[in-house]
Amino acid sequence: MKIAFLINNAYGIGGTIRSTANLSAAFAERHDVEVVSVHCFRDAPALSFDPRVRVTSLIEMREGNPGHEGDHQLAKLPGTMFPYTGATANLAYTALQDERIGGFLARTDADVVIATRPDLNGYLARDGRRRYLRVGQEHLSLDQFEEPLRTNQNNAIAGLDAFVTVSEADAAQYRAALPDVTTTIVCVPNGVHASAVEGSSLDSRVIVAAGRLIPIKRYDRLISAFAKVAAEHPGWTLRIYGRGPEKASLREQIERLGLSDRAFLMGPVSPIETEWAKGAIAAVSSDMESFGMTIVEAMHCGVPVVATDCPHGPGEIITDGQDGLLVPLSGDVDAFADGLKRLVADPALRRKMSGEAREKAATYAPSVIARRYEALFDELSRKRRRTLAGGSTALVRRLSRTVRPRPAAPTALPGSTPPPAAHARATAEGGLTVLLKVAELPAGPLDFVLRLRRDPAKREVRLPVLPDPDSPDTGARVTLHRAEHSLAEGRWDCYVAPRGNGSGTRLTARLVEQAPLLGRSIAVRESDGVSAWIPYTTADGFLALRTWLRPAHAEVERIEAGERSVSVTVVVHGLASGAGVTVQAVSRTERAYDFSVAARPAGADSFRFTVPYEEVMARRTGEQDLWDLRLSTADGTIPVGRISGDIVERKKTDVVPATVLDHPERGSTRIRPYFSATNDLALSARDVEDD
Repeated sequence: MKIAFLINNAYGIGGTIRSTANLSAAFAERHDVEVVSVHCFRDAPALSFDPRVRVTSLIEMREGNPGHEGDHQLAKLPGTMFPYTGATANLAYTALQDERIGGFLARTDADVVIATRPDLNGYLARDGRRRYLRVGQEHLSLDQFEEPLRTNQNNAIAGLDAFVTVSEADAAQYRAALPDVTTTIVCVPNGVHASAVEGSSLDSRVIVAAGRLIPIKRYDRLISAFAKVAAEHPGWTLRIYGRGPEKASLREQIERLGLSDRAFLMGPVSPIETEWAKGAIAAVSSDMESFGMTIVEAMHCGVPVVATDCPHGPGEIITDGQDGLLVPLSGDVDAFADGLKRLVADPALRRKMSGEAREKAATYAPSVIARRYEALFDELSRKRRRTLAGGSTALVRRLSRTVRPRPAAPTALPGSTPPPAAHARATAEGGLTVLLKVAELPAGPLDFVLRLRRDPAKREVRLPVLPDPDSPDTGARVTLHRAEHSLAEGRWDCYVAPRGNGSGTRLTARLVEQAPLLGRSIAVRESDGVSAWIPYTTADGFLALRTWLRPAHAEVERIEAGERSVSVTVVVHGLASGAGVTVQAVSRTERAYDFSVAARPAGADSFRFTVPYEEVMARRTGEQDLWDLRLSTADGTIPVGRISGDIVERKKTDVVPATVLDHPERGSTRIRPYFSATNDLALSARDVEDD
């Protein structure tokens, strides 16, 4: 059968897109599948769609593309479908959407069309054809919609063959609200595939949460609860992944609670499963969850989840005390903190729940969910045939084949292969393993090549690509051992090239696993000093390796920013003697503005120092002044920064609170310690315009 999904934007990373990618891939095992994106914003989807699934679009929105339609005449006219505030990129509803969506629904030869959002359900009900099954999905909940959207979608449901929610509770609410509607209203949860990443070790002492930074997710509750955890368990940290309008207020809350060095806003990450694997505990603090894809994603990685027992999803997924913990909403912050502390304090319970969580997650495999949809299609077809008895013979014949599988149409050109992509894993000893698919590689013997970016000497490292012993017929691999390679500090790009020569082909990143780097000690060798490697995905999707190599290094262990100073605790690696250590603030303007402060021992190989902001204020010279912090020793200076762990760019995640002071000549000055592009600690003093 041919199945078409209609989605506002297939090019983002939201839950609806992830669900569509997972389900369409499962359908592609037996059916011809197309995902139709109303708008096209990128050259390729941010999430990976199965190569057997055709991804097409109706409106070209890529600026600079010859077919760009942002200025189309119909885009200047209002649309006729009810507005939905979750529509793509806050675009206005226009007549161009009416024309393109209506045109697709009129001409498609699909046997089933699945709409994925309220506005698209409206189009499917109004402009869809009875020659195919019209199935609407709702990824949110009835209670989350305000008027008039709630009434508009409820009216549209009557024009569909089926309306699918992702929780049983929500399906029951819709049935109760629409007692006279004959449309089949049923729950089929989202499919969530098992990840190819290695599961969590459960000993990272990291609590992970992920989702849109919006009020209903109640990350403010999570941060307040974590403050209580942090007070009793100083080794634990919190990571929140995602973007959204609540970012600034959450940052303010983190700073107000003194958690800037313990709680981190990580920004959006895709794919997210590599980040779940870094967690010892996952947290869902929402007031409402229509389903909870993040819960199942974490469970697939063996991470037990602490979730509010909110409507509707968590309670239908988690069995309290068995594969996770459900926290009553009525208990608010204290109850959530108690749930977190219970798992933080009990490693054995985390391990027990981990196995149960994996078993529960398997019941949400996309292949299982696809079968439930196929059963629904079969039921709808029988229902139609019964109502059409004595009706159109042609239509009855068409419906009789609705659930008959047929092979998916090929989407790649004959003889073409996808670009080579790498699955990279940091190893426990800090090295790197790269897994490749033979079918994606050029023919002939190959080398894996690392090239130092923007290097005048054009340094590179070559290693032979060998068959993967775990799958020698289909896979290949290469491993870089830290003990065998000394990589200069910088960023190394990854290629496959013909054995022994050639520029080769740059590798895209399929998955990059960094979890083994959490909590790992910095490597120090007599031959080359202090080093650290972090594999990562570049902004344009390629595999790269960030490296540091220094004779000695001062790793920042703790930062405490006050209103008039900042105190820093560091652990020094590669230093022969700690005698006579001071701290230099090195001006990027000129040496005349350098200054130094004392450093005092704070334990074995560790020091603590305080930088008074009055020293910074006394050396203001321009609109923005910058100083790099260095330890000064008898053998020279040592960089101060954070190069251990898994974070390539600390300036985006490890945000230190700023303070504003008055300068007698320059006026208000904002002083902020920050991590530079090399993850070294620096100070910024910038003019602030007075209101």
